[in-house]
Amino acid sequence: MTIHHSEQTHRNLLARIPAATGRSLDTWFQLVNEGPSLPRFEERVSWLRAEHDLPRGYANAIVHEMDLKRAARAFG
Repeated sequence: MTIHHSEQTHRNLLARIPAATGRSLDTWFQLVNEGPSLPRFEERVSWLRAEHDLPRGYANAIVHEMDLKRAARAFG
């Protein structure tokens, strides 16, 4: 699944996640990494929503950011 909002909207969502959820982005990344091995974007988003009761926007932003960081490591 692709993200249908701007880079600025994505950054704004990321900035709000710690206050809205009580967990840092690094904590969310760790939770996803320690969770079930789900290869597809939407599967990881659905898992975050079901397991941690996250709104879709925050779950999408977390998984999207994880994918961006993973891609940057692969090419960097």
